[in-house]
Amino acid sequence: MGYPDVGVLPELVEAARTRLAADGVPPAEVTLTGGALDGIERLLGAHLRPGDAVAVEDPGWASLLDLIAALGLRPVGVPVDDDGPLVAGVAAALAAGARALIVTSRAQNPTGAAVSADRAAALRTLLTGYADLLLIEDDHAAELARVPLHPLAGATTHWALLRSVSKPYGPDLRLAVLAGDETTVARVAGRSRVGAGWVSTVLQRLVLSLWRDPTVTALVDRAAESYERRRNGLLAALAERGLPGLTLRAVAERAGCTTGMVLHTFADKQALLMHARELLHQRTGQRADAAQADAATFRDALRAVLLQAASPTEEKREEARVWVGFLAAALADPVLAQRHRAYHLRFVARVRDLVAAARPDWSPADCAAAATGLVALVEGLNALATVDPDTYSEQTQRTAIDTALRVTVPDS
Repeated sequence: MGYPDVGVLPELVEAARTRLAADGVPPAEVTLTGGALDGIERLLGAHLRPGDAVAVEDPGWASLLDLIAALGLRPVGVPVDDDGPLVAGVAAALAAGARALIVTSRAQNPTGAAVSADRAAALRTLLTGYADLLLIEDDHAAELARVPLHPLAGATTHWALLRSVSKPYGPDLRLAVLAGDETTVARVAGRSRVGAGWVSTVLQRLVLSLWRDPTVTALVDRAAESYERRRNGLLAALAERGLPGLTLRAVAERAGCTTGMVLHTFADKQALLMHARELLHQRTGQRADAAQADAATFRDALRAVLLQAASPTEEKREEARVWVGFLAAALADPVLAQRHRAYHLRFVARVRDLVAAARPDWSPADCAAAATGLVALVEGLNALATVDPDTYSEQTQRTAIDTALRVTVPDS
């Protein structure tokens, strides 16, 4: 093979487009980079100048923040919850002059968040007013992700979605698919030609072979299941042993794997706690969604959401112990405290919206005050029930919530 023959293999481009289309990514131009971070660097270098502002997730990926600093760019933090970047946070960053927005589609580092369908729709609506914004999506987890992709691709004129192969297939495979609009991809490809030139054709053929091999696909699926076991083992270890007993060895024992495998997933104790809190929020959020959907009236929905957030059963008491352990750690860790506050305020907002729906005659301030009091009651019951389940039994918790509802949000 001579120099005229090198470049992006057409068959790899076709396979990549097929895989992206299956995840809802719109038709796009495709090129390759030497990994996701390499792609992000080329995108930022082709569109921005030193001093420009870039909206990034906060907390976010340390390597990305280092890259932004090295390029002379200015990061503008955007708060994140388990559904991805907060819409208000993105709006604030754009109002502050951000010329690019970088979003992690799934498995956000360090929180593990994934952009939900509702959040994606809200962000797409917001971004339609910023046609000149460079939108970069990093779907680094790719085939390892256990949640669906909800892309923002196409919401702005200039956009790119990166999907690395290093996470599911091996860190030494330095290749990422970069899909985007024609101009954006052409800029990246053109800059690559006067630098590295191209991604190894040998590597491209190897990746294409891995994609086509059903045995490899099965191995990746098993790896994803292994990650899931480690996450569940983390929750079990924290509930059983509490914060002082949360160690890599304890998680490994509950997950049925080695400590090395756990360390590969969670770099340190903060990462362990952050992920445990995220999993807990996901579980309680799913239960709240189901409880709310099954309710006949808004007030019934409010009661159901509060009851499912309480901890009357042993399973829920285990979850409450995880919550209490995280809260205790957050007292001395600003990053954990920020995450706790974000999840807490999201629950308050859900309760506030239900109070407002149940009592449309109330002012926003009254609805907010009622929601704050109800959430404080439920979280207090959770904490007390972890150490004294006999006093704070299932019936006691139900009675306390019903009494508070009669006083705080009486039937209209």
